[in-house]
Amino acid sequence: MLIVVTGAAGFIGSNIVKELNRRGHYDIIAVDNLTNGEKCRNLADLDILDFVDKEDFLQAILDGDYDNQIDYIFHQGACSATVEANGRYIMKNNYEYSCILLEYAQKNEVPFVYASSAATYGASKVFIEDRENEVPLNAYGYSKMLFDQTVRRYFDGGLKSPIVGLKYFNVYGHREFHKGRMSSVVLHNFRQYQEHGSVKLFEGCQGFENGEQSRDFISIEDVVRVNLHFFDNHTQSPDEISGIFNCGTGQARSFNDLALATINACRKAEGENTMNLQTAVTQGIIEYTPFPGDLSGKYQCFTQANSDRLIKDGHYKTPFLTLEQGVENYVTLLLS
Repeated sequence: MLIVVTGAAGFIGSNIVKELNRRGHYDIIAVDNLTNGEKCRNLADLDILDFVDKEDFLQAILDGDYDNQIDYIFHQGACSATVEANGRYIMKNNYEYSCILLEYAQKNEVPFVYASSAATYGASKVFIEDRENEVPLNAYGYSKMLFDQTVRRYFDGGLKSPIVGLKYFNVYGHREFHKGRMSSVVLHNFRQYQEHGSVKLFEGCQGFENGEQSRDFISIEDVVRVNLHFFDNHTQSPDEISGIFNCGTGQARSFNDLALATINACRKAEGENTMNLQTAVTQGIIEYTPFPGDLSGKYQCFTQANSDRLIKDGHYKTPFLTLEQGVENYVTLLLS
């Protein structure tokens, strides 16, 4: 079975490849852009059939070199920087590239799972997978929304093979070291606590108190499980398994909760007692900084996945890790 994983050297893609290896799949074509050579570290412990540069892979698809050869596609490759201002670059990488792969997948009847994003919801307060709830705040969110719209047209026209879009909420976990500013808040909190003994969060904004802005934080472990759930069920009829689904826990938690979970996981590893929020703030272990002006009007202060469709139409039944469980697993890896 020949499997393609785009973005294979990235955060989610490399974790998917690792799980495929664990299950005994090694005929994997890893596709990525290694301009950032640091990402090679994510490939070092993976077993693959071949690595192909993203541009070379795209040209090969257009030339028909892979016609009738690929059995499954995990399309995770994208520009994931929500603060990227170059809309032309984002549209080329996130929209045009995805459209070409989608057309190939349908023409060759290849099941196709791709990375959408909760950024498509933007300013919306309703997190249900319908077009009327999508109000993106930046070019990244718009590029993901536009591709979701393309996919919906395929749904309306009849499918030759399954298409699954996963609207990732705030993912954290192993193999994100290369993402810099776009790394998860867990990783930022962990590094701050290890280096300075304290964690910095934003002051309140848009009606939220200090650190009480809330997101649906989901562990990379759960994200991989959701992806592999659709992989395991790809032989079902396209109409039965296809759809665009939220990929979040269904529970919003505050940045205060996240920081405290990170601090307490570190303290537990050091043999120290856990602490509550009031104590952490009083002792200066959690500090609040002014909200950045460059994020004004571009920041989601609250997200919470509605998981009804994932459970009902996607037939996903596995419970998600709690925030404390997921963060402790990640901190344990970081410390080791």
